[in-house]
Amino acid sequence: MSRTSDRELLVELEPKAEELLEAHLKRAKPWYPHEYVPYSEGKNFGGYFADTEPWTPDHSRLTGVAQIAFEVNLLTEDNLPSYHREIFEMFSPGDGAWINWIHRWTAEEGRHAIVLRDYLTVTRAIDPFQLEDGRMDNMESGYDRDGKDALRGMAYVSFQELATRISHRNTGRYSQDPVADRIMSRISADENLHMIFYRDALSAALHIDPSRAAEAIAQEVMAFQMPGAGIREFQSKAVQIAKAGIYDLRIHHDDVIWPLLRHWNLFEIPGLDEQAEQTLEHLRAYLDGLDGMATRYEEKRERRHQRELEHAS
Repeated sequence: MSRTSDRELLVELEPKAEELLEAHLKRAKPWYPHEYVPYSEGKNFGGYFADTEPWTPDHSRLTGVAQIAFEVNLLTEDNLPSYHREIFEMFSPGDGAWINWIHRWTAEEGRHAIVLRDYLTVTRAIDPFQLEDGRMDNMESGYDRDGKDALRGMAYVSFQELATRISHRNTGRYSQDPVADRIMSRISADENLHMIFYRDALSAALHIDPSRAAEAIAQEVMAFQMPGAGIREFQSKAVQIAKAGIYDLRIHHDDVIWPLLRHWNLFEIPGLDEQAEQTLEHLRAYLDGLDGMATRYEEKRERRHQRELEHAS
């Protein structure tokens, strides 16, 4: 069976996209960033105001790793203009429901940066100059999907939305701040609904063009990078986030990749062409390797933890 083009695929999937959008709107609960931020705690930082208190590290209610995680999460959310452009181009061969979804998704995502920045600024959790410099740097770099077609784009955002949901939720728990935890829980609920839209759209695509869709999923698992990878010093920050158990290889393997692969029943899809079958074989080997890397990292972290306990005693 010949493979479909993006235009053919998106046109055929549009009724499903309309169904998924309607279901999303029924599930989504309206919420307002200003109801989550303790504005009464705010103080002026400087500038034109006479009554000011410059930021110092002791102001923060967050630990060092929680600060890093919140900074990475916010700077990732800040790149929404790039994400909107990329996802619009990805779905633009479609019409109607696809475009309506893009605008709804963008509007919902926009709240995340609003509430995170207000929380971090009002509670003086992070140096505001560092935060703004990071925002400018990251947005000037932008985000590029590297020419992904519609199916690879759907696969990527399925994994990315689930990864972001888990990372945000774990960041809130790790913060040990009830206000931060409520904010991250609320954002995570949005990310979960976004994941469901993309996941189920891709499930429908697997029925239309199983070989192309299966190959797209496999390719995105093996090439996956979080959208915040362009943030300055991202790798060193990601290592610290992983050490804290907020988001690491084991979480990525067990809680992000495999739940979606099982949902799609990826390795049991019948009638795939030779190219797709070969790609799935590569994926099996990749997943075995990733599982091994996650195990070695866990063992290393446990040894480090034991040394710290021995040193403390």
